[in-house]
Amino acid sequence: MYKSTTKLKVRYAETDKMGIVHHSNYYVYFETAREDFIVGSGISYKDIEDMGIMMPLIETQCKYIQGAKYADNLIIETSLDELTPIKVVLKYRVIRNDDDKLIAEGKTTQAFVNKENFKILNVKKKNPDLWSKLENLK
Repeated sequence: MYKSTTKLKVRYAETDKMGIVHHSNYYVYFETAREDFIVGSGISYKDIEDMGIMMPLIETQCKYIQGAKYADNLIIETSLDELTPIKVVLKYRVIRNDDDKLIAEGKTTQAFVNKENFKILNVKKKNPDLWSKLENLK
């Protein structure tokens, strides 16, 4: 199974009054990690959009285990949880690099939709080459 690794350093602006990363920033981290993961298939989001396919988020989830703080070096491990012709589910593990502590775990679900009308499409039928690249991430 393919797994990508994204390295990030917590910026001061991402922390809250308590000095820990504000919960909303984890979704930004997931987005960065998601882009890195897709690149592992040999394509980019822009390539997919140029094919007439968009991938909007339809569900997100994050379990906060321990607070990350300013200047922490984080590693986000991203892997495929589920792939169907109409959606993809990715899972994330956020780990503090300095002590290997698990900070958070999450999932995102994205649907494949037609760029012009945002109707769900079957990517396996619409673009078999893209489907093949995505299947290689299993």
